[in-house]
Amino acid sequence: MRVLVIEDDEELAETVAIGLRDARMAVDVALDGDRGLARALVHDYDVIVLDRDLPAVHGDEVCARLVAAGGRSRVLMLTGAAEDADLIEGLELGADDYLAKPFAFAVLVARITALARRAQPSIPPMLEHGDLVLDVLELLLAAQGRVVSAEELLERVWDEAADPFTAAVKVTISRLRAKLGDPPVIETVAKAGYRI
Repeated sequence: MRVLVIEDDEELAETVAIGLRDARMAVDVALDGDRGLARALVHDYDVIVLDRDLPAVHGDEVCARLVAAGGRSRVLMLTGAAEDADLIEGLELGADDYLAKPFAFAVLVARITALARRAQPSIPPMLEHGDLVLDVLELLLAAQGRVVSAEELLERVWDEAADPFTAAVKVTISRLRAKLGDPPVIETVAKAGYRI
């Protein structure tokens, strides 16, 4: 799961990012609305954690522009304002969920996970292909035979800190092949990617 945290409090943003990475999420961070919006319009995030009170471009404007762009990312708005009117206003702007600060980190993780489930077509908890039954390799199995490029794997599994010229995808596929054994399950499609 890939998450974008748009939060101007650098310490809070980094704390949230570290915690979400520990929860096995790929996390990118933007410290103002302008940079956050630019990233959100370029990358395909499952969930965007959006502080409402941002410099450069206000969180309300970021949310409205994301909704207008028609992206599939779910928006979880964070704010220090906990009044019902603030919550209603945030949801009316197009946010999918709203969480007041301070918050319990476990609640944040649970809400992000719930939103991510709605951000994409439902994938069963156990994925199957022929005799292979796994709860990993989500992207390849969910593609149902479609070729998944190395770029897409890198984009969906690793965060922005990953070097686009890295051999991480190749190495990971190689390790998965070794673990899965024979007959080979993962096929390399020349100049296109991988498929099961």
